[in-house]
Amino acid sequence: MSAPLSPEISIIVPIYNEAPNLQLLIESILDVMRPMGRPFELILVDDGSTDGGQQMLRAMKTDISELRVIFLRRNFGQSAAITAGFDYARGELIITMDGDLQNDPRNIPQMIAKLEEGYDLVSGWRHKRQDPFFSKRFPSMLANWLIGKVTGVKLHDYGCSLKVYRSDVAKGLLLYGELHRFIPVLANLYGARITEVVVTHHPRRMGKSKYGISRAYRVLIDLLLMLFFQNFSTRPLQFFGLNGGLLFGIGLVIEIYLTWLKLWGGKDIGGRPLLLLGAILIITGIVLGGLGLLGELVVRTYYESSGKRVYTVREVLE
Repeated sequence: MSAPLSPEISIIVPIYNEAPNLQLLIESILDVMRPMGRPFELILVDDGSTDGGQQMLRAMKTDISELRVIFLRRNFGQSAAITAGFDYARGELIITMDGDLQNDPRNIPQMIAKLEEGYDLVSGWRHKRQDPFFSKRFPSMLANWLIGKVTGVKLHDYGCSLKVYRSDVAKGLLLYGELHRFIPVLANLYGARITEVVVTHHPRRMGKSKYGISRAYRVLIDLLLMLFFQNFSTRPLQFFGLNGGLLFGIGLVIEIYLTWLKLWGGKDIGGRPLLLLGAILIITGIVLGGLGLLGELVVRTYYESSGKRVYTVREVLE
């Protein structure tokens, strides 16, 4: 059977050192998708695996017409791998899921039906998540609560990789760093209509998890970035003006006070730490306040205006 020229559905699975799971992963997806009777393609994005999985994918490609494999030149991270899948996807509906067999492909028909009710993005909610509590579930609960409070995008589970998108929404997302965790927030900025459905979550049976509690700090940093994009990406001067102006104002008040002490009080201010503090606050308010976020804006502008991607592809098996 030849692969359809124009698949209606694209399923994207980023993988990194998941060789023990590949055979069952592909079979489980095909068992769900083929009976649906809708043309589809299965895109596996190999993010620089070193466990022999690439050889397995080459062998399976010869027997599975729906399978497409993208080999990245090195390990670029999950956000870049998902972006590669978005770029090469040809379907009007795009599905993402993990390659560790914890997402259940049998939830896909239900999520597609929900999307076709008029939504642009349907996100999975791992209501009964099968992961260790302290290392994964508890940090995730805190992160979900915090992201909802800060961004106003109300979901129970931002980190679930099982999602269904309309193609224009998926291809309009630019993911770099580790922003795949904030896809619903980015989609909300895009203007997408978002909902979520409860999905099945299985415990990991084979392979090793690539994530742990150590990612909590990176989530907080990315959350600050999302907050900035959500409120100030088109008007950064309001952010820089507010924070820089506040620091500058405090420093200026300190220096005016010390000047008054010197000129009208006749007191020596040269050895006072307060003099140095005021100068530092003034300099910080003018220069340092916006450097970090301004750098993020420069990176975003560079990729979007130049058309460059955050990954390079070694080979695509069609």
